[in-house]
Amino acid sequence: MESGKQAKRNAADPADWATIRRFLPYLWPKNRPDLRWRIASALLLVLVAKAITLALPLAYKRVVDTMATQGDAQMWVALAFVFAYAAGRFAGTAFDNVRNIIFERVGQDATRHLAEDVFGRLHRLSLRFHLSRRTGEVTKTIERGTKSIDSMLYFLAFNIAPTILELIAIGVIFYTMFGLPLVIATAATVVAYIAVTRWITEWRTKLRAEMNDLDGHALSRAVDSLLNYETVKYFNAEAREQERYGSSARAYAEAAIKSENSLGLLNVAQSLITNLLMLGAMAFTVWQWSRGRLSVGDLVAIQTYLTQLFRPLDMLGWVYRTIRQGLIDMAQMFRLIDTPVEVRDAPGAPALVVTQPTVVFDNVVFGYDPEREILHGLSFEVPAGAHVAIVGPSGAGKSTIGRLLFRFYDPWSGRILIDGQDIRQVTQESLRRTIGIVPQDSVLFNETIGYNIGYARSDATAEEIEAAARDASILPFVQRLPQGFATEVGERGLKLSGGEKQRVAIARTLLKNPPILLLDEATSALDTRTEQDILGTLHRVSENRTTLAIAHRLSTIADADRIFVLDAGRLVESGSHADLLRHDGLYAEMWQRQAHERDLLDEAAE
Repeated sequence: MESGKQAKRNAADPADWATIRRFLPYLWPKNRPDLRWRIASALLLVLVAKAITLALPLAYKRVVDTMATQGDAQMWVALAFVFAYAAGRFAGTAFDNVRNIIFERVGQDATRHLAEDVFGRLHRLSLRFHLSRRTGEVTKTIERGTKSIDSMLYFLAFNIAPTILELIAIGVIFYTMFGLPLVIATAATVVAYIAVTRWITEWRTKLRAEMNDLDGHALSRAVDSLLNYETVKYFNAEAREQERYGSSARAYAEAAIKSENSLGLLNVAQSLITNLLMLGAMAFTVWQWSRGRLSVGDLVAIQTYLTQLFRPLDMLGWVYRTIRQGLIDMAQMFRLIDTPVEVRDAPGAPALVVTQPTVVFDNVVFGYDPEREILHGLSFEVPAGAHVAIVGPSGAGKSTIGRLLFRFYDPWSGRILIDGQDIRQVTQESLRRTIGIVPQDSVLFNETIGYNIGYARSDATAEEIEAAARDASILPFVQRLPQGFATEVGERGLKLSGGEKQRVAIARTLLKNPPILLLDEATSALDTRTEQDILGTLHRVSENRTTLAIAHRLSTIADADRIFVLDAGRLVESGSHADLLRHDGLYAEMWQRQAHERDLLDEAAE
């Protein structure tokens, strides 16, 4: 139990500056001299602006001291320093903003490249990863990680580093003008300020990490509930879903209250420390003035320097929190990048070249978990151009065959061959280009019908998309729509009926034009009439292709060249429909049971 808690703490605590070092290649890209020039220019402007800022209190001091001296000539001297002071303030502001303008492209490019790398990595991770993670939490991790980058860069380059330079410079100025005691007092105050800020901020960081977890949990519940909108309605579960989301939202609100209250405590502690220094420094100056050692201008200079120093110090807690939180968010995002890729291309793997689209499962053993084996030495062969079906009871391993064929997982042992080539020895991209699929649940993008059909090929023309729609028998339906192919299908295609979604999926596969076609219970979710229409389309589509049909309803595959019957992950029967019926085994039993169910439905209809 204790080790589990420690692991959780380690997961929440980033590798601190190791995370920043890992990000530096994105900030200082080798092949972008223009971005490096921008960084160098921005840092130069930082130094110039800081030098001007440090000179301003001295100009202010001269104004006050000059005004304390009688004489008409002194007015022009004082005015000159006033103009210098105003010009310096404007120049400092101008340089700061020009610096931001120059640096903005650097930050945005670094953020974009990292976000693209994370997004690409997510698509390379296995199906197992995506089935085990909540989509809302993953997207929130990426969103927080990318948003934190720009602010972290800004604070590190333009707040922390300049503040350190300013501290050193003010220490030198104070020592030169006012002596060592003021330097020691300022240094001690800064150390105390940083220590208190760090201690309270570390406490707040834990609260923020808890807030992030609860925020992600609430978001994942909301996304999950909205994606399953119809299911919620089916079971009158609106109040239940609201309560589930409300419990997460309440937990987040409590964590947020603790976090904001801790911020108030931090602000009070910081204000106490800084104002104690201001009190001591100004009292020291007044005392020295009373003894004739310092002027009124010196009081103004010290007050101005401390005010300038307190401004970034007042922000130090916020800056430190932002950087720490950014480190947490970036570390979580880097952990996504570091997630091992379960299915990798072999080094130097060639592309799959198919001349005879045969499919062979050779003694394949596989399971999703080590304790649960699904396929037990499965072997079968699909000849080129054949129409083969795989049937069996629920849980027999039928859909697992499709996932292995697409190489979403690798077998524990055995081989899967296409045209005699082990699919683990070829590139995944070329493998998946060779296979087309019409799944049971055709999930579409929340885009237009034309986009969803054309998704099969990025270079598809409008004429090719229309031809695919025609061959899939969906073109008449599309032409009746007011917006035609520009019609939005809604999230996951919910604006279309089941049959219409299936025809869009068929058209998409036709446009892909693969030599091997996988039909994964492509009609099981449809009514009988729609199913017969879709089956006719699928028969036309599967001509001159190697077709592997995974089916639950045996009537849909009775005309297959060969039928493989699975039971508990083993091949128990194979042959044509007629052969299997004569064999009077598992297939015949399933056929009779489904025929009886059809008879009962017909009687009920009469």
